[in-house]
Amino acid sequence: MNVIVVGAGNAGRPVARLLNYAGHKVKITDPKNIEDFHMDVQKTLTLMEKEGVELDLGVFEPSLDGIDTVYLSPTVPENSPAYKIIAGADLDVFSNEDFGRLADSFIKPDIIGITGSVGKTSTTHMVSEIFRAAGYKVWLCSSMTQNLVSEVIVDGIIKGLPDKADIAVLELPHGTAGLMGELRLKVGALLNIYEEHLSEFGGSMEKYTERKMFITKHSENFITSIHCKDTVKEARPDAIFYAMVKDLPGYDDEKKQRYFDKIANFEEIAIGENQVCNFIGDSAKGAIEIGYKFRNKNDELLKGSFTSEFHMMSYYYENAVAATAIAMAYGLDLPIIKKGLSNFKGLAVHMEYIGDYNGREVFVDASYLIEGITAALDFLGDRDLVLLLDNFDTSTKRDKKETGRLMGKYADVMIATGFNEVYQRVDLEPAQELLDAAVDSKACKVIAGTMEEGAELAIKYSKPGDTILHLGPQLMQDPEGIMAKIVSGLEEGCKKYE
Repeated sequence: MNVIVVGAGNAGRPVARLLNYAGHKVKITDPKNIEDFHMDVQKTLTLMEKEGVELDLGVFEPSLDGIDTVYLSPTVPENSPAYKIIAGADLDVFSNEDFGRLADSFIKPDIIGITGSVGKTSTTHMVSEIFRAAGYKVWLCSSMTQNLVSEVIVDGIIKGLPDKADIAVLELPHGTAGLMGELRLKVGALLNIYEEHLSEFGGSMEKYTERKMFITKHSENFITSIHCKDTVKEARPDAIFYAMVKDLPGYDDEKKQRYFDKIANFEEIAIGENQVCNFIGDSAKGAIEIGYKFRNKNDELLKGSFTSEFHMMSYYYENAVAATAIAMAYGLDLPIIKKGLSNFKGLAVHMEYIGDYNGREVFVDASYLIEGITAALDFLGDRDLVLLLDNFDTSTKRDKKETGRLMGKYADVMIATGFNEVYQRVDLEPAQELLDAAVDSKACKVIAGTMEEGAELAIKYSKPGDTILHLGPQLMQDPEGIMAKIVSGLEEGCKKYE
C-alpha cells in the first residue's frame, strides 16, 4: 500500500511506524512543523524518517499523488483542510481495527493485557515479576517506559522483542486500547472504571466505559474486580472476579475470617445475581493473605488460601490479588506466585520512599484519582501529614472539589503548586481550587508557584517527626524531572529551616 497518515499525534505516529515496518510506503502529514512538537516527539519523528517514513510536516493541504490508502487520526478536525481533502478523495481507509490486527500479527507469544483507570502499571509489573519467577522470558510494555504505551509496543515489535519472549504482558491504557482493541489476549484484566479522561470522550462516562470494555471481546480468560460486576454482567458472564475482603458486600471485621473459610470450604461468596467472587485478599504487615475458588483452564476446581510475603503498601495489596488471579488463570502454580509477590519491590513514584529530610520522612505518589489517593492517605493517615500537591490539571482538566475535600480530612498542612508540566507554565487556579475545596479542614493551606518552591515550603511548615507526601499526576509526565525538583526544594528547605 501507499499510505498517507494524517496527523502526527499520539495515534498517527505508531500507525505510520508499524505500517512502514510491515513493508508499506508511508507518508505522515501534519500542519505542525517538527520543531513545534515536544522534544520526545521530535526524536520519534526523526527516528521514523530514518526508518523510511516520509515526513510531510508544516503542511495544511497534503498531496495525495500516488496514495491509495489513508489513516485519519481521530483528533483531526472535520473543518481542517486535510480532512476535507481526504473526505473528497476515493481512498481505501486503514482503521484502528486494521492496526490492531496488524500489531497482533507480529506478537506470537501469549498476551496478557491489563486495563482500567487505576493500578494498571503496578499490576502489569507485578504480573511480569511472577512470570519471571516461573522462568519465563517476559516482554513487558508499560507506561513506566514511556507515557504512550502504543509507541512502546510498536518499538518493541520493530526491535523483535516479542520473538525473544515466552509471554507478553501489556499495560493497555485507553489511548492504546483505542488503537489495539483487536489484540487477542490469553488473559485480559479490567481492574476498575472510574471517572477520568472524560474530556477526551466529550464528557461521556458511557463512551469512556465503552473504550475500556474492548478487553471483554478478545480475552480467552477474563479477570475483573467486583467494582465492575454490573458493567461486565452481560458481556462476560464467565468473568473471574477478585476483591479485597473489606470491599465485599456486607463486610465487617467479624466476618473477615468467615469469608476465607467459605472459599476454603467450597462455599460461594455472592456479589450479584449469578456472580460470585473467586479471589479475595487481605493485607497484613509484610504479607498478604489470598483466598481463591475458581475453575482453571482444564475445568478443575481449585480452592484454598495462602499467605505470601509481601513488602508493599497501600493500593498494591488489591493489585496483588489481581496479579494472583491473572497468574492462576494462566496456569501458574502457587509456589511460583508467592515467590513473584515476595520478589516485587514496587515502582518508582508509586508510594515511593525517597528519604529522611531533617527528620521528616518523605514519600512520593503519582495518584490523582480519589481511589488511589484514599488508599495512600489511609496508609499514612495516622501520622502528622504534610501534603505536597501537583497541579492536578495536566492536559486533562479534573474536578478538584472532591479531591481537595478528601485531602483536607487527613492533612495538617496542604501545599498546592501551580506549575503545569504539559504546558510549561504556572497556573495557580487549579491549586487554589484544591485548597478552597478543603473548606472544612483545619489544615494550614499554602500555595506555591513551582514544585521546588512547594517542596521548600513543605520543610518550612513541618517539623521533625512529620511525614511529607507528594500527590498528583505530573510525576507520570516527567518522573525524573519532577523528582529532581522535589529533592532540590527539600534540600534547599533543609538549609533554610534547620
